[in-house]
Amino acid sequence: MSTGGGLQVLPSGVGYGIVIGIGGVFAVLMLGITWLQNRYTRFSTKQAEEFNTASRSVKPGLIAAGIVSSWTWSATLLTSSTFAYSYGVCGPMWYGAMGTFQILLFALIAIKIKANAPGAHTFPEIVLARHGKIAHLTYLFNGLATNMLVGACLVLGGSQVVAALTGMSVYAACFLIPIVVGAYVIAGGLRSTFIADYVHTVVLFVAIFVFGFLMYATSDLVGSPGRLYDLLLEASRTMPIPGNVDESYLSFRSVDGLVFAIDLFAAGFSTVWLDQAYWQRAIASKPETSVRAYLLGGVAWYGIPFGFATAMGLGCAALTGNPRFPTFPNPLSAEQNAAGLSSPATAITLLGQGGAVLMLVLLFMAVTSSTSAELIAVSSLLTFDVYKTYIKPDAPSSQLVRISHYGIIVYALVLAAFCSILNAVGLNLTWLLTILAIIVGGASIPVGLILLWKRMSTVAAVASPWIGLVCGLIAWFVTTWKRSGSITVTTSGNTINAVAGNVTSWGVGLIMAVVLSLAFPAKYSSTDARHIARSNKIQGISVHPSATGTPAEASDSRISTAEKDGEKATSSPAAEPRPAPEPEALIPTGNEIVDFLEAQTMQPMDPAEVRKAERLAIAANLIFFCFAIVLVPFTLFGTKYIYGPRFFTGWVVVSFIWVWTSMTICVIYPVVESTGALREVARGLWGDVRALVGGRKGRVGEGGVGGA
Repeated sequence: MSTGGGLQVLPSGVGYGIVIGIGGVFAVLMLGITWLQNRYTRFSTKQAEEFNTASRSVKPGLIAAGIVSSWTWSATLLTSSTFAYSYGVCGPMWYGAMGTFQILLFALIAIKIKANAPGAHTFPEIVLARHGKIAHLTYLFNGLATNMLVGACLVLGGSQVVAALTGMSVYAACFLIPIVVGAYVIAGGLRSTFIADYVHTVVLFVAIFVFGFLMYATSDLVGSPGRLYDLLLEASRTMPIPGNVDESYLSFRSVDGLVFAIDLFAAGFSTVWLDQAYWQRAIASKPETSVRAYLLGGVAWYGIPFGFATAMGLGCAALTGNPRFPTFPNPLSAEQNAAGLSSPATAITLLGQGGAVLMLVLLFMAVTSSTSAELIAVSSLLTFDVYKTYIKPDAPSSQLVRISHYGIIVYALVLAAFCSILNAVGLNLTWLLTILAIIVGGASIPVGLILLWKRMSTVAAVASPWIGLVCGLIAWFVTTWKRSGSITVTTSGNTINAVAGNVTSWGVGLIMAVVLSLAFPAKYSSTDARHIARSNKIQGISVHPSATGTPAEASDSRISTAEKDGEKATSSPAAEPRPAPEPEALIPTGNEIVDFLEAQTMQPMDPAEVRKAERLAIAANLIFFCFAIVLVPFTLFGTKYIYGPRFFTGWVVVSFIWVWTSMTICVIYPVVESTGALREVARGLWGDVRALVGGRKGRVGEGGVGGA
């Protein structure tokens, strides 16, 4: 599908160079980071617990950066700008508010994982422990379907923009992006994706700041919020927006924009609550800081679509009449706009070929970062929910790591083929994002209720997603047929047609979960010893009280354990019997934290800490919902207010300040909190350097342990 007419300003070699060259640099970088981690820290990627869950020890700043990075899709940059270009000032705020709300709500899920399923690797594992194999297969399907659709949004959207700007083959990009990303994910596992996320996020903010300062301060084409305001007034006259007050870009009251917000609300539940990548980050986080990580991540992510789309989406409308605009004197075609080319067009207008290159780098960072999270997420589902559950339950950790590697390769190839098929039939990023919740929305609320609502029954867990899916498809097709007269790619992707299916699938899934739980309250029970043992480990229930604990306890006591054992040996020879070994085979790594997590039952989080964290999460969600989703947007919507120059300048300043806040959370805070780990690696490197030049080499890890 050609989407780039008039926008190709770079040769195809640049596209291949960015995809392969920068991707290769990151692969080498991740290999180096993985080597440093394995050599100078206590975390070994040769163990499944570290490869797939980062030993459940990642600090909140890096978790927040990972959340921002994995939730900053190409759609975050492209589609948020598309909706700013299509609906005016409401687009960036609706996109940011609806996406952030899902992250903040997931903080409740994160704390429930630590409280009720501390030993889980994936969310279908939690379903398996509570509701059995039929429910497990139901949510495994929905999880894999979500990862496939999300992956397609990432890779297809990025590939089509690369093709539009450089002439590179869309199909080549669809294959190269996941394969290149898969290389460093295989090398480093989940912790490497966190570190890759951090590096990507740094580059992301550099590019956003370049475009922001150009738009609001230095460009001779715009250069100030006041000038941008004047250009938007002109654009409202030459390219009016039907459905907006006075058809103005400066009016928040946009009926189509509100419909889009509802669509995004339903889709957001699916793309967060059913995406193993988010559960994986909750699982990997430290129990005592998991809620804080998600709250920080939500606040930080809001600034990216809000700040970026305000500059680049509205900037596209403002610059359409400029002779340097790539399609001048015409605006972007409907096809180009749907493919997400509004922000690339703005970049080209501001910086020419340099803008196109910077935009490609920015998109490549967003696509590869999010894709890396999807790769490790799907590999975890295939490893723990397919291989370990149905093929080889007693597989040792080293074999699970190999299966994770195979899963990454399989998913990368299948995703590339799927994106190629979608491109061949004429589908694009906006269409995928618009209909996503129809397919998987029915399971998004039930999966949350499994953890959040004690009365959720097994019948409800199994049936509600399928009923929601069927009803959503019927509503989508009937609405499309009745409103548009036919069912085609164009009509099915219409926002109003799709929102009928999205809301129906999501709403019916919620209603049926409640109704069926009340009508059929029975819950699954099993007499199978293997299932009971695995369920107990997932839920933190141990038949050997001395085998329970937390990794923090294991880590904090690693130095004094030998001394205490020595004291016990002298003072009480028959100190205490050793617990019976777990049935699962374990290959010791010498890393007490990883070996502890592999061999022992994780202890649920302290109930007092759980209640405290829940209160924090609920308060944050209520405050955000009341102000960012109800009070501010609907005040502007209901009053039909058209922004004046001073109000618009204030709006722009707030959006840019939020970007700075996001940068502080995602770039500066992780470095501050990880000084111990950085000091440990630096000490180990210095010891090796001294050894090479003939000095005395210090012991690796001497002086403490830091966690990334």
